[in-house]
Amino acid sequence: MPQSFHDLTFDQLRELIVAAGLRPAHAGTLWNTLHFKAMADPLAREDLLPPLRKWLTQVLGDGSWSLDVPPVSSDTPSSDGLTHKFLLRMADAQEIETVIMGYPGRHTACVSTQAGCAMGCVFCATGQMGFVRHLRPGEIVAQVLHAQRILKAKGEKGLRNLVFMGMGEPLHNYDAVMTALDIICDTRGLNIGPSKISVSTVGVVPGILRMAAENRPYNLAVSLHAATEEERAKLIPANQRWPLAELIAACRSYNAQTGRRIFFAWTLIHGVNDTPEHARRIAELLHGLDAHINLIPLNRTEGYTGTESSDAAADTFHHILQDAGFPCTIRQRRGIDVAAGCGQLKAARQSRRKAA
Repeated sequence: MPQSFHDLTFDQLRELIVAAGLRPAHAGTLWNTLHFKAMADPLAREDLLPPLRKWLTQVLGDGSWSLDVPPVSSDTPSSDGLTHKFLLRMADAQEIETVIMGYPGRHTACVSTQAGCAMGCVFCATGQMGFVRHLRPGEIVAQVLHAQRILKAKGEKGLRNLVFMGMGEPLHNYDAVMTALDIICDTRGLNIGPSKISVSTVGVVPGILRMAAENRPYNLAVSLHAATEEERAKLIPANQRWPLAELIAACRSYNAQTGRRIFFAWTLIHGVNDTPEHARRIAELLHGLDAHINLIPLNRTEGYTGTESSDAAADTFHHILQDAGFPCTIRQRRGIDVAAGCGQLKAARQSRRKAA
């Protein structure tokens, strides 16, 4: 498979341009075309100078370099009018999902970092699929550029926020994710601020510690879902590799080294982890941490029999955590009618193909 321009940081692109015998200034033009203008075909830009146009025509034509502009396998708007889910097809026919969510005055994209997932969380459709492969930086960046093109075509301002909460475990694909973020945050291109980006993990401890050591400026979101080793192991098989005690120790280290708040996600599952006692255990477990807790009613999947908690149970849970001194939010459910929960659309398409 040829190398992709979308895999490259600005410095790498400039080195490539110079090595090809072109002036360094052409790197700025090409970067602006790919990442600021978000053009799917850079040769469609009319004001490209002849040396750059000739070189691009050559390397794209002979297959030595490529572009990550994945075709859309399905385009599914939600009846809520604010959520739009896309299934994008990679060059090897793997499909990944990207979701655009609209809020007052802003848009957020939820992007994938892997095809499938190796973490195996029992209530997540992506986890039920198993792991296929990591995404390259360019395949991650391509999702953001796709969302940007969709919004700009509608006359919108473009993306303000990114959440790395689509298919896959971001910290299992650490290097590709961080390279993609370097590209996405570059002020000469997409220019999405690090404070507007959240990287979610099910608890890959080495990745959390590495983010702290490298002082990565993104928001860290940790999927918790249980407050004892036994309960968490039933929901999240990765807890056997990185036990809860080790995870919380890593979070405390992250807090101390970076001074940044951690966002903990708790999927509320009826009769499993939604009692007042569970809420009190969270408060005890996270005592002393700078933490914000997001409560997320379960999105049902075919592979898991659990159901979402009642509104009353969620409200009680919420009040207990707030009374314990934690900022706490019950997250709004979005796009459920189009299976916009993590990995649901991809899993549904796979299921239909098997049945056929």
